[in-house]
Amino acid sequence: MRKWIGFPHREGTISRQAHADLPAEGIYEREVGRSGFFGPATHLHHKHPPTGWSAWEGPLKPRAFDLNALPKDVAAPWSAPLVLHNSQCQLRIWTCSQAMTQLYRNGDGDDMLFIHAGSGELFCDYGHLSYRDGDYILIPRSTNWRIEPADTTTMLLIEASNGAYQLPDKGIVGPHAIFDEAMLDVPAIDDAFKAQQTEDEWQVVIKRHNVLSTVTYPFNPLDAIGWHGTVAVARINWRDIRPLMSHRYHLPPSAHSTFVADGFVICTFVPRPIESDPGALKVPFYHNNDDYDEVIFYHAGDFFSRDNIKPGMLTFHPAGFTHGPHPKAFAKAMSEPKKFTDEVAVMIDSRSALEQGPGLPAVEWTGYVDSWKPKT
Repeated sequence: MRKWIGFPHREGTISRQAHADLPAEGIYEREVGRSGFFGPATHLHHKHPPTGWSAWEGPLKPRAFDLNALPKDVAAPWSAPLVLHNSQCQLRIWTCSQAMTQLYRNGDGDDMLFIHAGSGELFCDYGHLSYRDGDYILIPRSTNWRIEPADTTTMLLIEASNGAYQLPDKGIVGPHAIFDEAMLDVPAIDDAFKAQQTEDEWQVVIKRHNVLSTVTYPFNPLDAIGWHGTVAVARINWRDIRPLMSHRYHLPPSAHSTFVADGFVICTFVPRPIESDPGALKVPFYHNNDDYDEVIFYHAGDFFSRDNIKPGMLTFHPAGFTHGPHPKAFAKAMSEPKKFTDEVAVMIDSRSALEQGPGLPAVEWTGYVDSWKPKT
């Protein structure tokens, strides 16, 4: 990998290094970038916080939703509340407390399950896999699967519609950075899997073009005796992720990419040391991500760039306006910087605009947009 050397234009009073050594106290940096955080960018320096609005009208605005208040414990994954969606991605939140009595198969794309709470057993075409909170479970398209919760399980279901999940290109840091592929666990043809291979009648519910069909078998279709190959259900926990870090430079969210699909990327924010260099920015920088909608699901910990956000909540920042940390979080980071973050969050950046699911307005924190207003 290589690129030609560029000589960006400089105008006025500037910091020569992005996200560090701002030219004066009370100066606020804003990044204007294209193609997420991968394309060309300009860094402007402002006298006022770029998110310091005093009023906001119209439908385009930062939004926050308490997914804890959505309907719980529905019987099937595709009956779960639709949170956000477009032609390439469907995001649902699902709570399951009882063993699934049918198998499910998604003919529309790969599924990613992020286990927000709970533990239990997953059975699928490839065998048996235990799960716990914090697990990502990748289920390839058209895989038969079901779960048996040991305790009530809440998960994000992120469908890569008409697409597949892959790993990001890790570039100059090499293929073993962030996590080694050897950390991915796959199901086993073990005693627990063999024990459920009965001759009882089972049904498989198949989703294709968002329409459900049901196929009945006089036996359990999860009857594999072995397999070999490179397509399978896979699991990794956020605790296995070793984030990229720099003590002198605040890395962009793209440095924390975990999985990529057609039209969107999943990033994982996990605990890490905070930048120690005196001149380095220590909170997410103000930025215009004008080509992507940004979604963050808050899983656990203290969310150091946000205020009044708790686990189980989700923020949605569509493209088209400046994003950035809350004023209180920004001020605290500048005056009393923490030495370590303890937050865990899942970010989804979508290239195409996301639409809200029908139940989302009822669980919106409508005061979220006002939380950036200067306190008087």
